[in-house]
Amino acid sequence: MTTSPEPSQDPIPDNTELLRFTTAGSVDDGKSTLIGRLLHDAKSIFEDQWDALQKSADLAGGSDVNLANLTDGLRAEREQGITIDVAYRYFATPRRKFIIADTPGHVQYTRNMVTGASTANMALVLIDARNGVVEQSKRHAYISSLLGIPHMVVCINKMDLVDYSEARFREIREQFFEFVPRLDIRDITFIPISALKGDNVVDASTSMPWYHGPTLLGHLEDVYIASDWNLKDFRMPVQYVIRPLTDEHHDFRGFAGQITGGVVTQGQEVAVLPSGKRSKVKAIHTYEGEIDEAFSPQSVTILLEDNIDISRGDTLASLGTLPYTTQDHDANICWMHETPLQLGRKYLIKHGPAVTKVVFREVMHKVQIETLEEIHGTATLGLNDIGRVKFKSMAPLVYDAYRKNRNIGGFVIIDEASNDTVAAGMFRSPEKPAPVPEHKDYVI
Repeated sequence: MTTSPEPSQDPIPDNTELLRFTTAGSVDDGKSTLIGRLLHDAKSIFEDQWDALQKSADLAGGSDVNLANLTDGLRAEREQGITIDVAYRYFATPRRKFIIADTPGHVQYTRNMVTGASTANMALVLIDARNGVVEQSKRHAYISSLLGIPHMVVCINKMDLVDYSEARFREIREQFFEFVPRLDIRDITFIPISALKGDNVVDASTSMPWYHGPTLLGHLEDVYIASDWNLKDFRMPVQYVIRPLTDEHHDFRGFAGQITGGVVTQGQEVAVLPSGKRSKVKAIHTYEGEIDEAFSPQSVTILLEDNIDISRGDTLASLGTLPYTTQDHDANICWMHETPLQLGRKYLIKHGPAVTKVVFREVMHKVQIETLEEIHGTATLGLNDIGRVKFKSMAPLVYDAYRKNRNIGGFVIIDEASNDTVAAGMFRSPEKPAPVPEHKDYVI
């Protein structure tokens, strides 16, 4: 019988590093059970949560608590034994804070998996040791690669059901490595676990003496993520123009936003895009006061030395490596709506704070996830399809390729009529980048 954990009493410093990770895998691979086990053994379950789990076990007529119910919160999820929606959970250790996105494994909910994985530093892919690598394993690994997640942990689960076999672990690892060359993931770690029994989740397993690597929690605490941010190329989309209009600050004109890449310092020359105007940074303000230097992902207010026409949706950028500024776009997208993509129809694109109209002109290919092959000759994308498209925007958009900077390289597509989000996308480098314009009337 699973016993109630004693909550950790250790204080967590405010400046503890944050790791976001997503779980993925085929149906019944044990994702929700793993997250429940991780929270339980890390002593991160509150007393009221534990009481609710115990009552659920009593009503079901069993003595063991079902740890999967910590994340499978929807009634439909508990009835069917599958994850449908994205469940977010938060916990912390003295070494690091964590945000978990428990995403669905079923192909029907690919769009939910994309949503949960879009901001993750790490993808945690589960594989049932009895079944090995299946189509959904490849699908989730490919989506993780497409979304630019820099770190991946492949947890080979249910090792207790294959007698903790080292040979089976190595066999599945070789199966996975067969299609890894087609992915763009630089850091992959394999861990044999049993989420139900707790082997190698928080505590090292005594049943697998042949495994000498870290436990899952140990790896989550130690993986190096500081270099995941692009700290080379300064980017800051303007969220808000601050004009206090008081006697004391009558000439104050600040541009507020979150830095999505790089570092900015007082006196640095920057470009204002899409206009192409240039100025120098006069001051950098934060809630705590004025500072000399700021970096991603800080939120700041920047004052410039020159009076330039800047509004919400414009971007401040360093001069050395300017982002693309163009109306013609090349992107990978995941279609997330029952109504298929329609070429020639106008949609809205939301790219950071910028919103404008777009028209899709071509579906270059659709990806067959099971084989990772590109299917050409299709004129549309349907629900959960992933493909490469070309489209044109009414106003120029300022971005880096998603591979270079996830924070400024992603966008969502919105249906004008229903206001539904119909797709999520990732910019690719345009084939012929347009020059930075001085001024132009932009029309489709």
